Amino acid sequence: MHTVVLTKGVPDFREGKVSFDEDGHLERGKTPTVMNPNDAFALDAALQTRVRHGGRVTVMSMGPPGYQEVLEEAMSSSYADDLYLVSDREMAAADTWATAITLSAAIERLGTPDLIFAGFKTADGETGHTGPQTCWCLDLPILTHVVSLDVDEEAGTVRAERLVEGDITERETVEASLPAFVIADPEFTPTYRSASHRLTLKELRAVAAERAANFEDHLTVWDHSDLNLDPDYIGLDGSPTIVSSVDPIPKAPAEREATMVSPTDQTAMAEVFETMQPFAAGGAGTADAAADGGVETDGGVETDEGLDTGDGPETDGGVDVDVARTDLPAVFRAEPTELVAVAEEPTELAVVDDVADVPAVVFSPTPADDAEADGGERR
Repeated sequence: MHTVVLTKGVPDFREGKVSFDEDGHLERGKTPTVMNPNDAFALDAALQTRVRHGGRVTVMSMGPPGYQEVLEEAMSSSYADDLYLVSDREMAAADTWATAITLSAAIERLGTPDLIFAGFKTADGETGHTGPQTCWCLDLPILTHVVSLDVDEEAGTVRAERLVEGDITERETVEASLPAFVIADPEFTPTYRSASHRLTLKELRAVAAERAANFEDHLTVWDHSDLNLDPDYIGLDGSPTIVSSVDPIPKAPAEREATMVSPTDQTAMAEVFETMQPFAAGGAGTADAAADGGVETDGGVETDEGLDTGDGPETDGGVDVDVARTDLPAVFRAEPTELVAVAEEPTELAVVDDVADVPAVVFSPTPADDAEADGGERR
């Protein structure tokens, strides 16, 4: 069984560096690019089909030469037997219609596969048009918003569960003859029912990781002449869509600062606990504060070098935790009369001030070889 997955590179909006030309067209060659997140679900569907029915998986993309990295990401994160990049200056600035014409020509050159998978929509255009338009060019049945599927090779059909009008609460089961086009919904979840399927999945992922290290050996690049396409019908010239304006998305400014504190610095640690105490304990302290600089509350919590709740395992940072309270979900969980620390010993501790000036403490695990000789348990 041969399956094809269509993927696309989209601007990495996390970087906030998106470049447009004077006509409002995205300059993809100058913009940091990642694989479209929704395409991961199409890759999952193709990998599930490969595990259950064998065959091969082809991943295809259209874009500038830099999209080779997108194909590499697809191969390493999921699985692919071969990669195809459709790339040409004549294809630049294509809208969804011109893109669909180009992709359908590339798929036809491969030989019509049994299944073609595409993501729900891209993170840049947000139209969701390219998949259905490519399907229309190929004159194939289409299944959209698919959340699960199975193939009956003998009957030559694919049966899928899909969301009705994209509504997560309403689903229906549909069937189509092969070859078919499938739009995977973000709710798609692959299933591997047998041990043999799970073993095959593990083996295929290992093979894909090895291939991705030398992905160029599995990559084929086609231009418009390879596909016998007329430049007047592809790229900008073949795009009926006119971009009226573009509003760039700026990178969000950082609003927090962190200070790293070593747990061996007793003075700094004392300042941390003094800063955290009012927020963790619900107040600025109690009248029962110990004279030695520690804080003791009615719940029996005392701090000098650390926190002692009475009968839990002790670690070398001085944190003694009541085991019965380790199910508490927060790093510090406070009741009106007690302060409790979750049993997670730090090697570094950061005090983070948010916009409300309420600090938070971040712990990272301590290496096991620093454990107390008395058998103290690391958490």
